[in-house]
Amino acid sequence: MYRSMRTVFLALGFLLSLSATAHVNSPDVYYDGYAGPYHLLVTLRPPAVVPGVAQVQVRSVGNDVDEVKLLPLRIIGPGAKMAPVPDPAKRSADDPQLYTGSLWIMVRGSWKVQIQVTGQKGAAQLDVPLPAVSSNSQPMQAGLGILLAFLGLALAAGLIGIIVAAVRDAGLSAGETPAPAQARRGRIGFAIALVIVAAAVIAGNQWWGREASANARLNYKLPNMKPALLGGHLLRLRLDNPNESEPTRFRSEQPDRIRLDDLIPDHGHLMHLFIVRMPDMKAFWHLHPDQTQPGDFAQNLPMMPEGQYRLYGDIVHHTGFPETEVATVNLPAITGGPLNGDDAGSLDLAPADTIAQLSGGYRMVWQRDAQPFKANQPYWFRFRIEDKDGKPAADLEPYMGMPGHAVFLSTDGNIFAHVHPAGSVSMAAVSLAEGRSPNAEMESMDHKSSSAEVSFPYGFPQSGEYRIFVQIKRAGKVETGAFVAKAE
Repeated sequence: MYRSMRTVFLALGFLLSLSATAHVNSPDVYYDGYAGPYHLLVTLRPPAVVPGVAQVQVRSVGNDVDEVKLLPLRIIGPGAKMAPVPDPAKRSADDPQLYTGSLWIMVRGSWKVQIQVTGQKGAAQLDVPLPAVSSNSQPMQAGLGILLAFLGLALAAGLIGIIVAAVRDAGLSAGETPAPAQARRGRIGFAIALVIVAAAVIAGNQWWGREASANARLNYKLPNMKPALLGGHLLRLRLDNPNESEPTRFRSEQPDRIRLDDLIPDHGHLMHLFIVRMPDMKAFWHLHPDQTQPGDFAQNLPMMPEGQYRLYGDIVHHTGFPETEVATVNLPAITGGPLNGDDAGSLDLAPADTIAQLSGGYRMVWQRDAQPFKANQPYWFRFRIEDKDGKPAADLEPYMGMPGHAVFLSTDGNIFAHVHPAGSVSMAAVSLAEGRSPNAEMESMDHKSSSAEVSFPYGFPQSGEYRIFVQIKRAGKVETGAFVAKAE
């Protein structure tokens, strides 16, 4: 009876689900950017279910911000221009540079949070991309289900009682006993009311089952790749995206539905492929396969030792929605060839606590605090590049338009995030959110000089042990430093 009665108060709550975004099991968005003259660190936590509420945290690096307002917008489609009234963020009483707020996200897909700032230097805004999806549904909580079943039974009993009273007692005076004919009409009314209520419950349960099934088919599923080694050195990757097909009846809600023939370049490449040997994590590559046809990529591998490897392929759709395709593959020893273009990596990385050795006596120093890292907290991960004399390196260059790239990877390989100095979002998505071409960020940063330091905003999604791979370009060569991290 409980299963049938769960439809009675359907509107009282949503089914619980997990969030999934581009980064594997790392859904929160961290962004370090500027709203005009105001330097901000933004943390976005996607809703647990869509429709649902996203949590927003904005930290002003300076003390010149007076007011922050938040506005959710679609990156593409009608929702990109139909702006609701912005919601004011609440200023923390304990930390006046911290503002928090919440926003309703009503549809799955590519969103952006427009942060409107007013302060001592006037008004400005910052647009931060937010991918919003639901990955799975869970049954209703048992306690809530029992409560709703009890209330449903009470409602059904009340409805039957009203019908019986209407056909049996409506014409009686106060205290008058029903005649046999009226009592018979009451019994007939009871039977008819029971049939009506039972039919309504059965029909409602069937309707809910269809809706739940259709919604489950829309839940975001982690995309994966099918790798194959050809000719001893050519890695072929076939993208297998279970989110490409959706129920037709929901397509009107998905103007930016996921396909495999709509990819746009991010930092000049359609895919950023990261390969990590497991479980020692001492071999790491950042490669850029060529697309041979929609959904198919190919990459000539460099020299690689035999072993098991985890593969993470970052792609971005035309809507700005990013994804990470994943795979595990066992490879024989690969003779391979030299790395070309933006491809880079290392065969033998010794993970360090604070100092990673680079070539030519150079080193990468992690400027970390003594305090332990807490899960789900935003941090700046700062690294300084020094020459053999301990002086700041003077020969750093942009790497694909950025001062550096970092990968945060749990030691079991189940948490992955590709992070830039601007944050954990795709730079192509940032450009689209700001109304620019996908490669505008790369084009603008290619002309900027790099200092000897690089930082990345990020927060560990859960406690555990991690590796941080940091890549910088020095004197025309991409170098990688590996570090050990732990979150509590």
